[in-house]
Amino acid sequence: MPVKVLGISGSPHRHGNTEVLLDAFLAGVTEEGGEADKVILKDIEYSPCRGCNTCHKDGECIVKDQAIPLFDRILMMDCLAAASPIYSMGITAELKGLIDRAQYIWARKFILKTLYFTDDHVRSHKGIFISTAGLSWDNVFDAAFPAITAFFNTIGFEYYDNIIANEMDKYHGIRGHPTALKEAHAKGREVVRVLEALKRDVPDTD
Repeated sequence: MPVKVLGISGSPHRHGNTEVLLDAFLAGVTEEGGEADKVILKDIEYSPCRGCNTCHKDGECIVKDQAIPLFDRILMMDCLAAASPIYSMGITAELKGLIDRAQYIWARKFILKTLYFTDDHVRSHKGIFISTAGLSWDNVFDAAFPAITAFFNTIGFEYYDNIIANEMDKYHGIRGHPTALKEAHAKGREVVRVLEALKRDVPDTD
């Protein structure tokens, strides 16, 4: 079976810098023989986490909207590329809202202990963070990393790599950046090769 990769665009701006960078990554996935698809979060109807902690009792989220089937789909992927531009030094509300909704999965893992991801499972499921920022500061992405780390940890994916590009103001957008799109494309091809090798070496027990 081909390597399955899902890109999630957390930007409210269609076809902006971050989505273009995500598309370059997904093009590399497809070129290497992987199966790539993309979800636009702003087009999905879902609510923020209510913080009710009901999921701590039964592992189920009481909010029945499009976030739940999206998580079902995510958990079937070999690779998840979570993409968000930097807004006010962090990820967008769209992506943060989805990450918060993973609380019911977190509850199954850490409170109810009904969900467990083996080391082999985590190693063979890769998470990639894709982001752009207008500023030239080297630390402009730092506030985003903890939420992304927590997200990948909750859903049983190894935080494999970042595809990030700052200085969008300087380059007048991602298409003016000298290396970012080529690097994203190459990373898409790389992750397919890595996951194909892991699929050969690790028996599928999911």
